[in-house]
Amino acid sequence: MFIYNVTIKVSWAIHDAWLKWMTGTHMPDVMATGCFARNQLVKLLDTEEEEGPTYAAQYYAESFGDYERYINEHSSRLREDGYNKWGDNFIAFRSIMEIVN
Repeated sequence: MFIYNVTIKVSWAIHDAWLKWMTGTHMPDVMATGCFARNQLVKLLDTEEEEGPTYAAQYYAESFGDYERYINEHSSRLREDGYNKWGDNFIAFRSIMEIVN
């Protein structure tokens, strides 16, 4: 199994609205692609929050092919939705990880 991890630093100026959008719209839209078996949103602790908190959205793919299908067919549109809505009020870093144990 693979974890597609998106770490996001969110500005305090949009935090409450962004969190509602993330859990109520964006993450369900990502799951609706059928590329992931489950997801979770976690908040990083022990990080500098002066400019805003940091979260990690994690999506679990059964195969690397499912992850690739998401990247090739869906990610551009869904990323664009976020940038169109929130502009430069967040920073995102993406990684793919394989569960080994």
